[in-house]
Amino acid sequence: MTFPKTLLLLAAGSTLLLAQPPAASDAQIERGRYLTVEVGRCQECHSPRLENREFDKERWLKGAVLEYAPIQPIQGWHKTSPDITSTSRLWKRWGDAGMLKFLTTGVNPGGHPADAPMPAYKLKTEDAEAVIAYLKSLQ
Repeated sequence: MTFPKTLLLLAAGSTLLLAQPPAASDAQIERGRYLTVEVGRCQECHSPRLENREFDKERWLKGAVLEYAPIQPIQGWHKTSPDITSTSRLWKRWGDAGMLKFLTTGVNPGGHPADAPMPAYKLKTEDAEAVIAYLKSLQ
């Protein structure tokens, strides 16, 4: 049995559409913003500040030098935080699946926990997906 080329192309195209993850809704992005900014307070470490101490909105969550350090040395303590937006090197290495694993299990794709001072978050999958949708919405 043979199928017309247009029917085969149509079937192939619909398969590709089904294979792509659904686009994030505005509600999911807003939930992710709320969890990232109001609950997790990620900007405290991942966004640099201006001279007036306000966050630099032009470099929101693009990584920063930490303004604090432990009194006693802590092995693995990082003095800087990485860019966590979807355009970062970190995101390119980990991808969505790696970010989801990190946010839901507290370990990175290599199976290691984050170094101090990053806490080990263990979010519910839907909350982690919302955070990812928000981070992906940033440019």
